[in-house]
Amino acid sequence: MHNLRELKIWNKAIDFSVDIYKASSNFPADERFGLTSQLRRAAISIPSNIAEGAGRNSNKEFCNFLGIAKGSSYEVQTQLVIANKLGLLQIDVLNELLRQIEELQKMNYAFQQMLSK
Repeated sequence: MHNLRELKIWNKAIDFSVDIYKASSNFPADERFGLTSQLRRAAISIPSNIAEGAGRNSNKEFCNFLGIAKGSSYEVQTQLVIANKLGLLQIDVLNELLRQIEELQKMNYAFQQMLSK
């Protein structure tokens, strides 16, 4: 088991989820059950799967959950681009969120490599 609060990737994923909530707070009400909900659920899935993996009994299991978190990160990335193309997200906000998600993806990959050794 890993100490969750000490995992840099988990802390960054938590901060990213908060940023997603803030960025999507101005989406139109008619998107509440569409893109807003999907984006927020996918963003929350990232730190949630990291947390679940950290609580597992082996590094192999942890890597599996990191893989799920990585998939959710690509889902968020796609949804952010769609939100921008729909005019729901300004380009500067999009670029900052994409920068954060790409950093998380790199951290995830490096962490998986370290756990696999």
